[in-house]
Amino acid sequence: MTHGHTAEPEYDDIAIRFLEALWGEGYLSPGGPEEVDRVLEGLPLAGKSVLDIGCGAGGIALHLVEHHDAGHVTGFDIEEPVIRAARIRAAARGLSDRATFVQAPPGKLPFVDASFDMVFSKDALLHVPDKDALFADIFRVLKPGGVFAASDWLISHDGQPSADMNAYVAAEGLSFAMASPERYRRAMQRAGFVDVTTADRNPWYREVARLELARLKGPLHARAVAAVGEDYVKKNIRTWEAMQKVLDSGEHRPTHLRGRKPAGG
Repeated sequence: MTHGHTAEPEYDDIAIRFLEALWGEGYLSPGGPEEVDRVLEGLPLAGKSVLDIGCGAGGIALHLVEHHDAGHVTGFDIEEPVIRAARIRAAARGLSDRATFVQAPPGKLPFVDASFDMVFSKDALLHVPDKDALFADIFRVLKPGGVFAASDWLISHDGQPSADMNAYVAAEGLSFAMASPERYRRAMQRAGFVDVTTADRNPWYREVARLELARLKGPLHARAVAAVGEDYVKKNIRTWEAMQKVLDSGEHRPTHLRGRKPAGG
């Protein structure tokens, strides 16, 4: 994930170690490569140039090269620790020529117009408050005929979050700027995207999160404590318990998003 600007990284080396213990090497959001493949279902990537917004520790960018035969993936994130981890991982796998990683502060994407065949993002856009500016910028860097495909953490409604949602966001301690599927759809259409679709993943993640919490309390507990310390694991167990409430109520809605830039666009 990537997010609004803060003095200290929200995803520092400890956070990276913890989330990778939970979700797999190089993955800072749930579902691993299987969920990435679901986001990309039916979309050929062979030989194409892809931008991965909020690339985190680089696991997804390397997956797109190794398993989808993407020609070149540019991973982008605002935080230095994750970009450093991604570059090390790409070099270790001999993929530095096909997966490069760019760090820049929040704001306009640091790429020229019509640079990419696809823009991908996995659970990172929730950190960007201005969805209209975000999708206008994503549209700008896509080539005509290019595709946007992403997963993101949405809220079921706009307006005031429930007390449970406020408690969950406070427990996360991250700069969340969640919006509804309707708001995402409007922002994408305003930017010029056509064939805009959203697919609700709440039923899937509601059950996966339950398993994650059980692993944190059980078989993964000792390994996680060894990686990041007892207090950090306790804090995250509390966070997962708070998240489970808003997943079960349906207010927290992980969602797949897709849109296309018209060929004449």
